[in-house]
Amino acid sequence: CPQFNGSGKQTRSWVPVTGLVICLLLCACVVDLVLAQIRYSIPEELEHGAFVGNIAEDLGLDVAKLSARRFRIVSGAKKQYLEVNLENGILFVNEKIDREELCERSPNCFLHLQVVIENPLELYRVEVEILDVNDNSPSFPWSEFNLDITESAAPGSRFPLESAQDQDVGTNSLRSYLLSANEHFALNIQTRNDGSKFAELVLDTPLDREQQKKHEMVLTAYDGGSPERSGTALITITVLDANDNVPVFDRAVYRASLVENAPRGTLVLKLNATDLDEGSNGEVTYAFSGHAPLKVRELFSVDPYMGEIRVKGIVDYEKASVYELYVQAKDRGPSAVAVHCKVLVDIMDVNDNAPEVILTSVSTPVQEDAPAGTVIAVISVMDRDSGENGNVDCQIPNNVPFQLHSSFKNYYTLVTSEFLDRETVSEYNISLTARDLGSPSLSTRKTILVQVSDINDNPPRFSQPSYTVYVTENNAPGASICSVTAFDPDSNQNAYLSYSILEGQIQGMPVSTYVSINSDNGNIYALRSFDYEQLRNFQILVQAQDAGFPPLASNVTVNVFVLDQNDNAPVIVSPLPKNGTMATEVVPRAVDAGYLVTKITAIDADAGQNSRLSYQVLQATDPGLFSVALYTGEIRTIRRIVEKDATRQRLVILVKDNGQPPLSATVSIVLTVVDSVPESLSDFGDLTLSPQPPSNLALYLIVSLSTISLIFLVMFKKSNLNLQISSAAKVPTNCMEVNGNSSLSQSYCYKVCLTPESAKSDFMFLKPCSPSSTPRNNEAKSAENSWNAQSRSASFPSDVNLDCDILP
Repeated sequence: CPQFNGSGKQTRSWVPVTGLVICLLLCACVVDLVLAQIRYSIPEELEHGAFVGNIAEDLGLDVAKLSARRFRIVSGAKKQYLEVNLENGILFVNEKIDREELCERSPNCFLHLQVVIENPLELYRVEVEILDVNDNSPSFPWSEFNLDITESAAPGSRFPLESAQDQDVGTNSLRSYLLSANEHFALNIQTRNDGSKFAELVLDTPLDREQQKKHEMVLTAYDGGSPERSGTALITITVLDANDNVPVFDRAVYRASLVENAPRGTLVLKLNATDLDEGSNGEVTYAFSGHAPLKVRELFSVDPYMGEIRVKGIVDYEKASVYELYVQAKDRGPSAVAVHCKVLVDIMDVNDNAPEVILTSVSTPVQEDAPAGTVIAVISVMDRDSGENGNVDCQIPNNVPFQLHSSFKNYYTLVTSEFLDRETVSEYNISLTARDLGSPSLSTRKTILVQVSDINDNPPRFSQPSYTVYVTENNAPGASICSVTAFDPDSNQNAYLSYSILEGQIQGMPVSTYVSINSDNGNIYALRSFDYEQLRNFQILVQAQDAGFPPLASNVTVNVFVLDQNDNAPVIVSPLPKNGTMATEVVPRAVDAGYLVTKITAIDADAGQNSRLSYQVLQATDPGLFSVALYTGEIRTIRRIVEKDATRQRLVILVKDNGQPPLSATVSIVLTVVDSVPESLSDFGDLTLSPQPPSNLALYLIVSLSTISLIFLVMFKKSNLNLQISSAAKVPTNCMEVNGNSSLSQSYCYKVCLTPESAKSDFMFLKPCSPSSTPRNNEAKSAENSWNAQSRSASFPSDVNLDCDILP
């Protein structure tokens, strides 16, 4: 039944019950100590499943969370004697406990348990006291003892008897001895230093060999258990004839010191007993007394003639610090009587046990973002030596981000001292050194493997800050144009990358209609064929995202430049045929060599060398009469025109670009040789420079404007053409600029330059240009291209509108 002691704490005791069935009623004693320690007391020999205590309730833990928090108990014993039911928190017997096997003859027997729970990590020390049950009877080493006693032995003589052994402890151990009734002997009970008892036979009345040669008695040893257990032995005494003198030890008690682990044969002590008789009656022999414990006989030996006590077995200080030996001496004469002495052997401890390191709990892997102070492992150390030899100090290297904290005596916790970085070090092999304070010191090394688990703390990184890609136009749709690569230093799922193209527009269309990307390897594919003349370059934004939670992403810009191919032939801008007939020009018969007849103007939508044009005469009525400039396209007379020359000269001009392979176009021109040029045309056509008064400039402007306006208003109503005629007194030329869109969806710019110093007006064509594209054909930009006055009759594209502004 539960009782309360003076401190107010609950204790429970065991009351044995005798009957057909011995019922052991279990009660637990829970004592709250410092350092979160609790204690239970249970008897030995309980069956599997026997209740020890509700450890969860006693520790104040939530039973529902035991499994989630990885509740477990760790014991230093070889067997797992106790276990916990995680469903109800009850500590129960897992395997039958034999106290004598677990603790031998130790008066106190404890199972030391460490309770470990995580999230957060908490440690509790639990002691389970194993109470002795009277399950062993006293027993003698032999069932019969023989004693030889001389008839001359004086009353009061003592004769030690063999001791009985009882494996139980406390009240269940050997309590006393009982001798059966007889006429001559009584029993004297002695107690050793360790509390064990032995019996001596005491002679009460003198013996007479002539009356009775043998005496038999029964020696009974009984314990203090309930029910009481006992063991018996038969003592047979033989009465011998008298021997005058008995051996005498020089001391009644001997004491010696011995270092543990002394090698076999080491001399412990030499006894000295003398006998005053002569001959065999004075020769003394030595032996262990009958009541010497069996353990002593296993560890030590006595030389029967020299009396030397030597080491026979392995002497271990951790098992016993002192041994009590009983030695007898007797002579070799008839009716020899034995005398006894006691030998105390003190065992001196040496540092012969290295510390033992036990990893009670290891929480690995540990997340790399675990805060400083996170418990990684619980370590227990033990040294079986005593004193300084048993004091242990533990250390780990200084170059690791961990520290050792001492939680209880001989218990340590390994904790983090700073944040970890798996990308720098993914695992640590921590060398733990446990060293005792003995001399010389002994140490034990144990390696603790701590693995660092990854968190998604690194975004993907591209191999380049940006990518530049060159793609030749007219590429095949679906072809790969480039590949982007990113790397994520994280591991597993956190390092798995997927690629995508962020939304955007290219020329008003979604970027997804132009390119696509393989989400697994970052290969970028063109979804259409690119046209350099429509799209010179564009940008796309590629994103790499990992599969962590939450996911991390990085972006990179990919610049795509479309390279030109020679896929556009030159286009003749002027002169153009009229009404389906070839272009015509008039040439005065009286012109000199080098006279500018007209100029072939062409454009090429390609760029670079692909748009560099060259001109040559492909066919001519008279090859020696006209020539065309290679790069400007100007048609000039080679010589003066004579009477025999035909009045109609036909020229076929080839315009060729500089691409590979080159593309070309041709234009046919009919040149009509006339004797005189009408006045309206001569004002524009004559390139001979003759000074004119500045007053003629206004007239030329009015005539030019009227003529051009009339032509464009009548013939090109639906075109989109801008015409500017500017006049300024402080500039050397006056220019007219025409912008329009041809059927090739290109914008062109034309200039008419009028110089006041000229006797006749010059109508100069300077350049074709595309406002939305980069300038091309540097030769055309740098050349001063002019038309002859006859070129006023040249035709313009049919879709050109005229918008004229007169600038002051």
